[in-house]
Amino acid sequence: MIDHFAEQRIALLTQHGKEQVIAPVLEPALACRVERIDGYDTDQLGTFTREKPRPGTQLAAARRKARVGMELSGLPVGLASEGSFGPDPMTGMLPWNVELLVLIDDRLGIEIVGMAQGAAQSGHRHTGEWRVVELFARREGFPEHRLVVRPQGQNDPRIVKGIADWPGLRQAFEDCRAQAANGKVFVETDLRAFANPTRMQRIGEAAEDLLRRLGSTCPACGLPGFGVVERRPGLPCSACGMPTSVYRSEVWECPGCRHRATIVRQDLRLADPAYCPRCNP
Repeated sequence: MIDHFAEQRIALLTQHGKEQVIAPVLEPALACRVERIDGYDTDQLGTFTREKPRPGTQLAAARRKARVGMELSGLPVGLASEGSFGPDPMTGMLPWNVELLVLIDDRLGIEIVGMAQGAAQSGHRHTGEWRVVELFARREGFPEHRLVVRPQGQNDPRIVKGIADWPGLRQAFEDCRAQAANGKVFVETDLRAFANPTRMQRIGEAAEDLLRRLGSTCPACGLPGFGVVERRPGLPCSACGMPTSVYRSEVWECPGCRHRATIVRQDLRLADPAYCPRCNP
């Protein structure tokens, strides 16, 4: 793994300080140098505050960022991350953050993606009362987690971003409320990486996952990134023996030569009846 990236300069396109959590993970292990690339407004690829919708998927946006960084730097290897926010996949009730970190290596002809996910700091309130804004800010971990305020509603184009202290928040609240015909403001957590420590931590975790994937080499060609691309269900129910939705085997694939291997699960032999279509229809 180290031999593939030793002394290699790797382009990282970011304007939000992501190199602070990515470089410390990758550089010591790979003996590479992660180079922050600027000169391109990544907000043109989409913003969390909805002024610019993100075209395509989360992975497509990360790929595009990596390619832009490679083009601007002239380097054959590039990195980029992209985040998404929504409800948690278990209950659908908690805010959730998924971070992807893609590495594209044109020397080796491979693309490898690291991923991390977890609870997010990504709330919002629509109110005309300072007391409500103050309570919301404290719950969201302000001022460490910065806030965004706009008048009227969530899609009003008038916006104050990156609010990082209490006097600034009070001023933004008063100014935006005065501009609003309904006397209300829409306040939300700033989801840009530099403004959201919880998200920044998740990006660092995605870098660790990417490093683990780079450490897995293909048994056929020796390239890094040999990993899971599919999980096949069918683990038998512990009560009746019927196939369940719980995965029974994994399909691993090389990002270079596309060699595949099916690996039967060893950590679990039987599934809980809760996942059985017969026992729990």
